[in-house]
This record gives sequence, C-alpha cells and structure tokens, in this order.
Amino acid sequence: MSDDLLDGVRSGDLRALSRAVSVVERDPDALELEPPRGVIGITGPPGAGKSTLINVLISRYRESGDTVAVLAVDPSSPVTGGALLGDRIRMQGHVDDEGVFVRSMATRGHLGGLSVASSGALSLMAEAGFDRVLVETVGVGQSEVEVMSLADVVVLVVGPSWGDQVQADKAGIVEVADVFVVNKGDRPGSQDVRKALLEVAEGKGARVLMTTATTGEGVDELAGEIDRLLG
Repeated sequence: MSDDLLDGVRSGDLRALSRAVSVVERDPDALELEPPRGVIGITGPPGAGKSTLINVLISRYRESGDTVAVLAVDPSSPVTGGALLGDRIRMQGHVDDEGVFVRSMATRGHLGGLSVASSGALSLMAEAGFDRVLVETVGVGQSEVEVMSLADVVVLVVGPSWGDQVQADKAGIVEVADVFVVNKGDRPGSQDVRKALLEVAEGKGARVLMTTATTGEGVDELAGEIDRLLG
C-alpha cells in the first residue's frame, strides 16, 4: 500500500479509507500495521438483531460526539462473490453523516465469522482516527469465534428463541463473550433466554443485559457496560 494512500487515511479522508480497505480486501498482506485497540465485536446467531442494535449504538455514540466506523462482515453472494450488504442497508440512516463510516466485507468462504481482510480493515479504521470501531460478524453458530482475536470486547447478541441453544453453544461463542445481550426483550421467551444465560455468565463474571433495539430500550446500559469493559 502506498504511503500517499495511508497518509490520506490518517488525515481522515473517507475516500482514501474506502480505497485502502479495498486494497487489503484484494490483498490482506498489503498492509503492515499494529492491530487496533478498543475494537467492539458484535456477534450472534442470524436474526438476533445485531445490525439494528449497532444502528442504535451508532446514534448513541454520535449524540455523545464520537465518530464511528463499522465493519459489517456479510455472507458472500453466490453470484458475484461480493458481500450481500444486508447489514449495511440497515445502517443507511447514517449515510450522510461524515462522522460515520460503514463498510461491508464478504467472507469469501472464510470460516470463523469474519473475513481474512478484517484485521487490516479494522487497523485502517483505527488509523483514520475513529473514536469507536465496531465489527459485526456474519450470523454465527457454535464455532465462529474468530472475533475474539480482533475485538477487545465481544458482545454476544441473541434473540428470544435461543434458549435451547445455550447448552449446545457453551463451548463456542458463549465462551468468548464478554457481555451477553438478549435483544427483542419485549417478545415472549426473552426472559427465559436471560435466565438460561445467567448461569453461564456468572461463571465468567459477565453481565446479561436486555435490549429492544427497535425502541432503544437498554442500549444506554449496554453502551455503559462496553465502556466499563474497555476500561
């Protein structure tokens, strides 16, 4: 990667950042930077409301004056091989905000819930000076735990139908989570999932929070817990 392009990234040029991310997406070895600090990882099964929750977190951070960068890792399109962009579409409300940068990236067959180029993309976002850097994994199952190697705080978001999965997933994504969130907390079954997670969380010293992303309920508490964990 050219020094001029990196200089553009560090100056806060969003076009330069977009081009630089494309470079590492094509060639993950094109960048040699230290891994970023303070990355917030959002993971969980499909349909849990991760993107909607991130969208509300972005609004919350912007109200506090923080700039926000989000790497949304999407499944690969079976036709083009690119990202399906479902996550990015849910964050379109921030498209005209220069304090927000959202980039979708395809897994391109990579396992673990992320993309090979995720580390480089997150490093570039940190170099661009964003106050908050988040990464959203694809909808994960038991073994997609790669996010723990990139994020300083891992937030596991589940929905009200996930209770039966708690025991099965103890050795997977449950094990790497720093905070548990039962989203869609206004729906039947959410309290049952919370109770099922409490035993697991207690053994880790983690909290189980309830949110309803569509109304913003519980999001301030989640943001506060993330800040506490980041120290």
